[in-house]
Amino acid sequence: MGRFWSHFKTITYHKYLVARGCFKIGLYKQGLLHDMSKYSPTEFRVGVRYYQGTRSPNNAEREATGVSTAWLHHKGRNKHHYEYWQDYTTDPDRKGLLVPVPMPDKYVAEMIMDRIAACKVYRGKAYTDSAPLEYYEQASKHEQIHPETAKVLERMLRMLAEEGEKKTFECIKEELVKKKKTKESQCRENNI
Repeated sequence: MGRFWSHFKTITYHKYLVARGCFKIGLYKQGLLHDMSKYSPTEFRVGVRYYQGTRSPNNAEREATGVSTAWLHHKGRNKHHYEYWQDYTTDPDRKGLLVPVPMPDKYVAEMIMDRIAACKVYRGKAYTDSAPLEYYEQASKHEQIHPETAKVLERMLRMLAEEGEKKTFECIKEELVKKKKTKESQCRENNI
């Protein structure tokens, strides 16, 4: 029963942190509905079985079995994951290949909140505002993310690392949620 409650508390705390971040940037519905699939039997059972508390149980399942059924279920139901945004190309030279497509801004904003929350949960007191960028840079060699999406994600994670959460959240709200990109913007690309 220990792993059951530990996993439940971990995913609920993660969900709380994402909701708090989403509320700060004006994404109330996404904040409330974030990661609801983690409570489904398909994902929750795996989470309990492979729970460690210091990293995603999906990685442990993948190492043990060669595939993470929980992750396959999760990424297909949650639009804040870039892996959701894959489609077959219309390029005749690459026909039949899955390629990344640009993510809508509101899901990029939620993805940033998700990455921040995951780092806070798994790093605990060792968390710094640089952690989400460091994690992204570690894994980005393997990621299939659309270049436009990657550019926005990297810019915001770099801003978080250099200027902190308050400024970054203001810019996410301004640019990705409210879609205000004005000359007066403090968040413009060349400002960071």
